[in-house]
Amino acid sequence: MKKVLLAAVFLTGFSYSFAQESKTKSIDSKEDKNLMMWYHKDFATSKVYGVNTENAYKYLESKGLKPKTVIVGVLDSGVQVDHPGLVKNMWTNPNEVPGNGKDDDGNGYIDDIHGWNFIGGKNGDIGIDNMEVTRVVAKYQPIFEGDDSTKNKANQAQMPEEFAMYMKAKGLFTKKSIEAKQNFQTYSMINDLIPNMVKLLAGKSVTAENISAIKKPTEQKDAIALEILGQVSQGPEFKGKSSAEFEKLMKEQMKEAIDHYAPSAKQYDLSYDPRKEIVGDNYDDYSEKNYGNNHYEGPDAEHGTHVAGIIAGLPQGKEIQHGIASKVAKIMTVRAVPDGDERDKDVANAIKYAVDNGAKVLNMSFGKPVSPGKNVVWDAFKYAEDKGVLLVKAAGNENEDVAEHLAYPTNFKNVTDEKPFVNNVIVVGASTNDNNALRASFSNYNKKMVDVFAPGERIYSTVKGSKYEYLDGTSMASPVVAGAAAVLLAYMPNLTPVQVIEALKKSSNLSTSNGFSDFSGAGGVIDVKKAAEYAYNNFYSGTKAPVVKKAKKAKKAVRK
Repeated sequence: MKKVLLAAVFLTGFSYSFAQESKTKSIDSKEDKNLMMWYHKDFATSKVYGVNTENAYKYLESKGLKPKTVIVGVLDSGVQVDHPGLVKNMWTNPNEVPGNGKDDDGNGYIDDIHGWNFIGGKNGDIGIDNMEVTRVVAKYQPIFEGDDSTKNKANQAQMPEEFAMYMKAKGLFTKKSIEAKQNFQTYSMINDLIPNMVKLLAGKSVTAENISAIKKPTEQKDAIALEILGQVSQGPEFKGKSSAEFEKLMKEQMKEAIDHYAPSAKQYDLSYDPRKEIVGDNYDDYSEKNYGNNHYEGPDAEHGTHVAGIIAGLPQGKEIQHGIASKVAKIMTVRAVPDGDERDKDVANAIKYAVDNGAKVLNMSFGKPVSPGKNVVWDAFKYAEDKGVLLVKAAGNENEDVAEHLAYPTNFKNVTDEKPFVNNVIVVGASTNDNNALRASFSNYNKKMVDVFAPGERIYSTVKGSKYEYLDGTSMASPVVAGAAAVLLAYMPNLTPVQVIEALKKSSNLSTSNGFSDFSGAGGVIDVKKAAEYAYNNFYSGTKAPVVKKAKKAKKAVRK
């Protein structure tokens, strides 16, 4: 999920409408080592719902098991492959000669050393692309709502599934495009008012007392600025800050918000289509797979680089950050997610590429509400299942029940189905380090369709520019689980996806606080050490080679 909750400014009482989506969450305590690595903690000793990373390695090594490298495919926006915290753990194609312009391994992709980019071509790389609802409306509006009403009705009757998708997309397109425009205008307005706020503070710190003492301005801009200040003073990120600190933080936060919403002009433009010129493929031909380039990073690799670091980041310099599977995993980057919605053709090809080139775990931190090519993606899911590859999917960040608001791609073809149509997909919600609010406020949920929760708020990891940042989202929770799966597979390589999923679900640390047990099938947060114990005791015997037992039948999930 590229969309992550923005915690920049919670102006809940302000008369304007403020959206909460952006890429980053600003954290003042970047030198707080405890916060940087909270998601690795052992719940039993710390009472923080971390995933018990180090004890997992100790347990597996105590059994005399020797790890084998596991390749994890990161299907995302791109990865900075030379990031100091990642460069040693990037997958390198052993059958490809770098830079010779040849397809040495005959897989159809030239110089694919660290992976492949399915949203690029000889004319560059796609940065901003449409939202899927935009593409659906642009394609079907002339068919279902053209100038000829008789033909419209005939088309609606002949293509009922497409018409239903069009109507859903049209409603979302109308709502979201208006919201995006309003949010961009609002944040731009706030950004323009920062000098007014600083002037009103008159060098004083941001406290309720200081702000209440400001005389009510006569100028409208100053009056609005004072109203914003009144709300800001209640937020923990701004409370008590000096005037200079406030100005710096506000500028940073507003830049994030503006940068997030600025692309919406193109994302919701029915006539905008960068695909043909840049990629040059026939997008409607789903059988086509040999397109793209080897530009692993792309225009904006912040999201994908952060995900990669959570899986396999290595400590370097003064940075202590490390991924869950940093000791055993290599990252294969497969670029398929633009600044906008991923396209089904690219997702399907990305899955097949990663599977064919040896990845055993694929992380998919993305999603969208409609999917015109869902069948080709489902075919790719089945392809991965047949090859014994685990797919890890983020649940989404809309604070919604996914049974009521689907986030494609899904492992359920219909929400009424008792079980998924494939057995190799694990869907992940985001948890926090606050036991009283364990489900992140943005995380999607469902007892049947979300399998587990994992840390996804205030997650510190690698980002583009060889830097590190805290990000929030189920996008961050999903790679925690991908990394956990990689650890289990490194030491017990014959485990099947079904067994890995069962081990992670059955060993989760449970919580009933605020209904948390009803938000996923597991009812808790994963624990890698306990999952390792479960997998070892149930699916492994002997000391020389893994012997896989039949997975125990999971208890029937109860739909919320």
